[in-house]
Amino acid sequence: MTDRTGSLHARAVLQQCLHARLQVKPPDGESDAEWVEINRGMVIYICFFKGATEDIIPKIVSSLLNLKLCEMDSGKYTSVLDLPGNVLIVPQATLGGKAKGKGMQYHGNIAKEEGQQLYASFVSQCEKELSLSSKCSEAGTQVKHGTYGNRQVLKLDTNGPYTHLMEF
Repeated sequence: MTDRTGSLHARAVLQQCLHARLQVKPPDGESDAEWVEINRGMVIYICFFKGATEDIIPKIVSSLLNLKLCEMDSGKYTSVLDLPGNVLIVPQATLGGKAKGKGMQYHGNIAKEEGQQLYASFVSQCEKELSLSSKCSEAGTQVKHGTYGNRQVLKLDTNGPYTHLMEF
């Protein structure tokens, strides 16, 4: 799912989980840290590259939420929509890094303001897809997400390191 020049628009890493907890606001002198958390479902780490536009978001959302990555008790795999499961979205600009010498460079990443808009649209469309799924609606599944542009702490319990990389 790249354009005619073969350039990437987004990269995502998917991880099934039993429970995940993400710090969305660090503690400061006046308040404790703020967290969002999900139970069984999937964690999506997402990074957008220069040239990415709103047009790619529906394809990414559909691909990720319909991929059969969640293990059922029977040992078979199903999508997070059919499980039904929760989704935790983590903005992860470091997925756009390339090694140069002993350091990493992020020249291919989208500008912060554009990235924030695409991230917000991605979260919104994931929420919409889960709400349209009758299984997810009946089970009360949720989409939780991190804060774009902030470093965040993640605590993750999995039923196996079943991690996948997807490029669009």
